[in-house]
Amino acid sequence: MKKYGRISAQSQRKRVALRVLGAAAVGTLAWITAATGIPGAASRHTSSPALVVDSAPGYAVENFDYPLADKILAEKKILLKRGDGHITLADCATGTGLLEIMARDKADKICFKVVGSSGWLTLEIPAVYAIKGNDYTTAVDMTVGTEEKSFDILKNSWTPVGEAADTEGRDHMLVEIRSSK
Repeated sequence: MKKYGRISAQSQRKRVALRVLGAAAVGTLAWITAATGIPGAASRHTSSPALVVDSAPGYAVENFDYPLADKILAEKKILLKRGDGHITLADCATGTGLLEIMARDKADKICFKVVGSSGWLTLEIPAVYAIKGNDYTTAVDMTVGTEEKSFDILKNSWTPVGEAADTEGRDHMLVEIRSSK
C-alpha cells in the first residue's frame, strides 16, 4: 500500500511538472506569435506588426539645454541657452537672495535663483549695465563686438558691468553666469 501511495505522489508531481512546462510552452508560442506575427497573416493586413521594443522610449540623455527656452524667449525676450540647472530664471518678487540684472532694453529687473554649491548658465541678454550679487561668489562673461570681458560680481550689492564699466560706454551682452559657494 505504501508503494502505491509513493507512485501516486510521484505520478502527481510529474503531472504538475508537465502542466507547468506545457503552460510555459504555450506562453512562449503566444509571445513569439505576437512579436513576429502569424505566418500568412501579413497578406491579410497592409502592415506587419511591429516589435514592442521598437516603440519603447529611448535612453534619457542630458543635453543641458534650458527647459522652455523658446517660450521664455517669445514672452520675455531673454535667450536662455544651456546650464546645469542650478541657476534658473526667477520672479523678482519671490524674495531675496536672487541675482538681479539690469539691462537698458528691459523695463524691469531680470532675476535668477542660484541653488546648490555651484552653477552655470549660458544666455544672451543685451545692454546689461549692472548686476546685484547674492551670497554666492559670481562671475559673468560679457561680449562687446568680438571682444569678451569677465566681471566679478560683488556679494549682496550692485556691480557696474558692461557699458557702465566700459570707458567707451559700449553695449555689452551678458553671455554666461557662473556661481559658487
